[in-house]
Amino acid sequence: MDIKANTSSLLKSLPGHVRLVAVSKTKSVAEIKASYEAGQRIFGENKIQEMASKWEALPKDISWHMIGHVQRNKVKYMAPFVDLIHGVESLKLLQEIQKQALKNNRIQRCLIQIRIAEEESKFGLPPDQLNAVLEAAESMSHVKVIGFMGMATFTEDQAQIASEFKFLNSLFEASKKKWPKLTTLSMGMSGDYPLAIECGSNMIRVGSKIFGRRNY
Repeated sequence: MDIKANTSSLLKSLPGHVRLVAVSKTKSVAEIKASYEAGQRIFGENKIQEMASKWEALPKDISWHMIGHVQRNKVKYMAPFVDLIHGVESLKLLQEIQKQALKNNRIQRCLIQIRIAEEESKFGLPPDQLNAVLEAAESMSHVKVIGFMGMATFTEDQAQIASEFKFLNSLFEASKKKWPKLTTLSMGMSGDYPLAIECGSNMIRVGSKIFGRRNY
């Protein structure tokens, strides 16, 4: 895999308003450096301890995104440095993030993960609980909710994926009227990001197209 060339061509191919999160989970410091050298600055991890050790080893102008499921008892390990937490799916988690951000004297940026897929295994806040969580976030001094994240159903049915993405985009557009601070809609991965962008995404999470298949 030519990670540098893959990164470079992907960055060139994206519309100007779309930010790329290079999904570097399971990838080595050397592999991340290759992507970094091609101009990539946002990397996404799904294990907090793994992300923390990479943060220690890599250049400090990297923006680290936590893109996986977050356990409340692990928030403290990433609180000093993580730039954006994608998977906030409950008020309890948001309260823990506020607590740890306060301890580290940082404003922590977050995305609310909305459940749009049909699969039982997918995480996310039910859409009918969204307003209550956004209201609660307003009173948190060290948390800033800047948008939403969603993962479509794992299916070949493009119409279903498009309808889930469009649903989240319409929720995002409607919510922006009341909360103009919402600027980021993170949807789309290696297999479906062109469709996600068509449906309104301005942040995509791409791993295998850059780094090749995952290392386990």
